[in-house]
Amino acid sequence: MFGDMQGMMAKLKEAQAKIEETKIRLNTIMVDGDSGNGAVVATVTANREVKNIAIDDKLLEDKEALEDYLIIALNNAIKKANVINEAELAAAAKDGMPDIPGLDMFK
Repeated sequence: MFGDMQGMMAKLKEAQAKIEETKIRLNTIMVDGDSGNGAVVATVTANREVKNIAIDDKLLEDKEALEDYLIIALNNAIKKANVINEAELAAAAKDGMPDIPGLDMFK
């Protein structure tokens, strides 16, 4: 019984390490979201950290439009990053989880 428990604990530690490695790797994956046919482009990491915002010079004269386009571009980028983030972390967790009967939340 305790041998199995130790094995499961080791597997859980491996899963935790794999998840942490994945989180670090997600900082290197860049995702773009745009709005206004590319007038505003927001770049975020798959961990949802804003890295860059590019704005077409024409928008600098229209504050209200710029604000709207910024919100749309950022939300688009964050949605894409969420999809990648959730899929990658779920895969890392599933790969490292011990086979515990009745615990099939990652399958």
